[in-house]
Amino acid sequence: MAASKMSLKLLIDSKHSRVVFAEAGKDFVDFLLSLLALPVGTVIRLLTKSTMTGCIANIYGSLEKLDESYMQPDQNKDSILKPTITTQVTNPNFLLPDTKKPENRKLYYCPSHPGYVSDIQYSVCNHCRPQSFGTTRCMSQEVKFVGTNVSASTYTPASDQAGGYVKGLVTYMVTDDLSVSPMSMVSVVGLLNKIEIKDFSVLEEKVVEFGINEGLELLKASLLSKDALTAVFLPKLH
Repeated sequence: MAASKMSLKLLIDSKHSRVVFAEAGKDFVDFLLSLLALPVGTVIRLLTKSTMTGCIANIYGSLEKLDESYMQPDQNKDSILKPTITTQVTNPNFLLPDTKKPENRKLYYCPSHPGYVSDIQYSVCNHCRPQSFGTTRCMSQEVKFVGTNVSASTYTPASDQAGGYVKGLVTYMVTDDLSVSPMSMVSVVGLLNKIEIKDFSVLEEKVVEFGINEGLELLKASLLSKDALTAVFLPKLH
């Protein structure tokens, strides 16, 4: 299946080589806001440790190398390294790679308390008496997974009723520093005055495509730059 893409209309200041703002719809704004719901562990996996600044990637790498025997019985490394993204948004991260890679992870439950699971076989069930430990008092039975026919990679532009964060049928202005606001003549004029653009002849409109590669680039730029749109799109226009 072809990667999902959307179109963005950019207003560019050709004199200073910068993006003034993007004219965006609901889908792009929902994508930006969904970045706030990403766990730090997921961000590190998406960007890879080598591209991260600061020390947070070292914590991630240390946990990767740490033997499971050092973890508490009710904890496992994957819950931190590969956290589940909990959000109410429909396909919020369709412009980011799927971090749920196929794996042969197994879960086990105690026959006496099937509502609780562990990824460590024969670990003690916290809800059974310790003195009763045995094959019927520990996490011994493997959980059987049922497949699903729902494809998370299929993207359909969301309507107001389809979920998301913001309403559709509205055009939004996303500035170079990723500030978002409803678009209006007042907001556009205010921005142009703020960045001191008096000669409108230097302004150019460009339509660009935004897909998974650009989504990753924008995620990284949002953490490193105050001029995220310029960092991502301007090199592609030369």
